[in-house]
Amino acid sequence: MIYSLIGPNEIRFMIDLALSLICGILIGAERELKNKPAGISTQTLVISGAMLFAFLSQTLNVGDPTRIAAQIVSGIGFLGAGIILKSDSGDRVTNVTTAASIWFSAAIGMSLGFDYYFIAIVASLFTIVVSRLPHIRPNRDET
Repeated sequence: MIYSLIGPNEIRFMIDLALSLICGILIGAERELKNKPAGISTQTLVISGAMLFAFLSQTLNVGDPTRIAAQIVSGIGFLGAGIILKSDSGDRVTNVTTAASIWFSAAIGMSLGFDYYFIAIVASLFTIVVSRLPHIRPNRDET
């Protein structure tokens, strides 16, 4: 009975989901350590959701899988836009880096869903390194 439920696609999905969790924890923890929004839960869900859409579009093999990928990019862009805030005084915009990290996390999830594991892992590490780079203007409020 169990063998009829778990086939090659299900095993691949479980690997993708585990890697999504690991990447989401790594990126989300970095954001939380800097007291920024969109921490572990958000990053993990964005990566996992994008992975699932990409995985299904590739696995179902119905039509063009890149159509789903294009919709993920647009949808996550909309989500990121909702995170960006402008202060009441009008002189500061915040959470731009957080919105970018969510958008980039969706790309990582898509990489996992399309079985580009090495690219996803390197991109996750890249995200952490970029978030830790020093800024030229030390007084700048970066989110």
